[in-house]
Amino acid sequence: MAHKAKAQSFLDISDKFKLGELPTEKSHPKTKNLSSLSQSHLDQALEIIKEIEINLLNIALSKQSKIKELTEDVQKALQLGGRIFLCGCGATGRLSLALETIWNKSGKEKGRVISFMAGGDVALIHSIENFEDHPEFGKRQLEELGFNENDLLLAITEGGETPFVIGAVNAASEVANSAPYFLYCNPDEVLCQTVERSREVIENRKIKKLNLCVGEMVLAGSTRMQASTIQMLVAGQALFNFDVNWVQKLKDKFEEIDFSFLKKFIERESEVYKRNDGVVYSTCDLLGISVLTDTTERSPTFSLLPFERNVESRPKQYSLCYLSLEGELEVQRAWTSLLDRTPRCLEWIETKELTSIERLYGFDISARNIEKRKSYCSGEQHIFRIELIDESLKFRFEDLEENIRFEKNDLLSIHLILKVLLNTHSTLVMGRLGRYESNIMTWVRPSNNKLIDRTIRYILILLSERGIEKSYEEVCYKLFEVMEEVKKDDPLVLKTLESLL
Repeated sequence: MAHKAKAQSFLDISDKFKLGELPTEKSHPKTKNLSSLSQSHLDQALEIIKEIEINLLNIALSKQSKIKELTEDVQKALQLGGRIFLCGCGATGRLSLALETIWNKSGKEKGRVISFMAGGDVALIHSIENFEDHPEFGKRQLEELGFNENDLLLAITEGGETPFVIGAVNAASEVANSAPYFLYCNPDEVLCQTVERSREVIENRKIKKLNLCVGEMVLAGSTRMQASTIQMLVAGQALFNFDVNWVQKLKDKFEEIDFSFLKKFIERESEVYKRNDGVVYSTCDLLGISVLTDTTERSPTFSLLPFERNVESRPKQYSLCYLSLEGELEVQRAWTSLLDRTPRCLEWIETKELTSIERLYGFDISARNIEKRKSYCSGEQHIFRIELIDESLKFRFEDLEENIRFEKNDLLSIHLILKVLLNTHSTLVMGRLGRYESNIMTWVRPSNNKLIDRTIRYILILLSERGIEKSYEEVCYKLFEVMEEVKKDDPLVLKTLESLL
């Protein structure tokens, strides 16, 4: 009976999280058959995704007047001795941490850019359930980092409705001399009609808004794709004081790259997983955070087992892939090298089990992890190397190799291109493993209220396609019942659908 009480608790607040009208949650018309294309027509799938990604650069170019204002405000805050704070949840939290890391690794003055995400640095490698549902946590993390009147916050949320980010931006608006920024990717009118907390932010004159709507995601609801890319691009442009010519140059580089080179890597990696083998992504500290971001985000998006903590000699369960940082033999040094700073974790009594520094150091991303994985994983571990050597981005996976040449490109541009290529690669690998149907995340893991709503909506869509009508409430009760029975890496949408059928 516990599942009924849990379902009812969600239904009591579900009106705050019914987000099906937001473009970021809807199905992209150009990728309706993405799952089948990933299986039999990879070239076509890659061409479609590249076209969609190029379009977000056109959108960024069209927003340059607003971005110029953001850039001026960011540079003014820095010139006056203030710091730039970046915050987000999930994908936007990881892009916030990535931007701080890129800033540090670009030789900029450390401590001038401070990033944080819901759950602290542990959430970079392991999703922390329900944390983003708490606006008070956003406010608390901001305050504990010492945000003051001279600082400027860029609060980043893909959908524009994340409670954690809203809590942080509201708190910043009461402290700072400069109005904080709220960056989001859904139309104002839809957000105001759909989500009350979003309407309050959009109508708050003490907060500046920057709408970066890019439409539906390549994979419905997977905002780790275009939404987080354009937000990383725009926030990064403002941080590094780049002008419109930088965006145009970046677009030209994207158009120059032939995405079809990924085909051989996608086919090989999916074959490895089908044999129950694993992959260790080996990379340098300059690229590590973007490689880690993509591999981490595969778990909640496709209901894969998350990265295991290597505190035990032989973990019983382990992820399909992992990260290994070249040249770093100790766990703590590997994390410091990856972030280019000391990790910032939360030692809160109520969350310490999930968010502490001790927990972070349980995830071994050092170079030693390759041999560790070989010792306890049942299948063979294959090494996928991603390196930056002699102004070339190098992909090497066994006998496969590809070089993408850069000529005096900045580190931000390289990370943005790497992000898009890895997102494209992993999405199509997962399609070949059957981890979504059409362009619907049928393996999504509902770890917070937004994802519970998304799971229910996807089940309703699949039922409707089969000529079956059920109510939101019926599906909700069945979902919570099934959640008590399934394993972590089971396809919850499909299991619930099967139970309803």
